[in-house]
Amino acid sequence: MTLLLTLVAAVVVTCIWYTSEKARQMKVSMLCYMFWGASLMWMVDAIAEYIELRAEYFQPALQDMLNDTFLGVSVIALALVVWVLTLLVKDPLGVLRPAAQNK
Repeated sequence: MTLLLTLVAAVVVTCIWYTSEKARQMKVSMLCYMFWGASLMWMVDAIAEYIELRAEYFQPALQDMLNDTFLGVSVIALALVVWVLTLLVKDPLGVLRPAAQNK
């Protein structure tokens, strides 16, 4: 489930990055790198787990699926927080600097 969530996030963010010039200015590519990297990491994990468990890999317990879902949502939320903090520090559109100078 974690792999699925991060793949969906990676595809959505990549589509947004590709179609919008403003998204490129807002450093959405950073989100692309984070989500595709997480997807690659969990793909390797899934392959290793499949090698270990074989057919049992496709029959996870409900508790395991719920834990994986919470982990996937947490990873997406953390990536968004890191992205927002990066935007606040770098201020790519120059919105915060003038506001800070006026005070």
